[in-house]
Amino acid sequence: MAYKENYPSRLLEDAVDAISTLPGVGRRSALRLALHLLKQPQENVHHFTSSIDRLRDEVMYCRECMMISDAELCSICSDRSRDRKTICVVESVRDVMSIENTGQFHGVYHVLGGIISPINGIGPSDLSISRLVDRIRESEDAASMEIILALSGDVEGETTSFYIYRQISGFGVKVSSLARGLGFGDDLEYADELTLGRSIVNRQVFRP
Repeated sequence: MAYKENYPSRLLEDAVDAISTLPGVGRRSALRLALHLLKQPQENVHHFTSSIDRLRDEVMYCRECMMISDAELCSICSDRSRDRKTICVVESVRDVMSIENTGQFHGVYHVLGGIISPINGIGPSDLSISRLVDRIRESEDAASMEIILALSGDVEGETTSFYIYRQISGFGVKVSSLARGLGFGDDLEYADELTLGRSIVNRQVFRP
């Protein structure tokens, strides 16, 4: 039976409706959060809502790697100490954060924004694969580059890796993948830092 509540205020109901659109937040949890916000000082709530507004309105995507950024170039791409000839290809911003937390990777990234998933209507053109190809093409010495395909080991991740490999193999770049310390179907986001770090250090040549 669906959860139903009689609200004493339309404003409260509207807030619950909005909060419950967040992933993993049901209407009961949304109601608790809304009532919690009502108990907070106005300035705290205004700071909270303005932070969300600024996130949505002002956040940018790095023109180089598609990572979330406050400027045209993210802090990683603008860091001259990073190895720009080693590009780690990941599905999402969360994956970048997970790999950075290992402290084992010192190259740069390329965020696809998803993986190929026909069942969900996501094809190659919906991802930033063409931008990755452009980055390799624009390189002065593509043969000295390494592209690490750090995607999940499930069918969709493997399909995406194989598609990317076919798009970039003609440039003579070295293509590698994470060592299989990660189990089949594992998401990088949920891997512990030690396992993920070892998978990066012990990466293997990609074999389609």
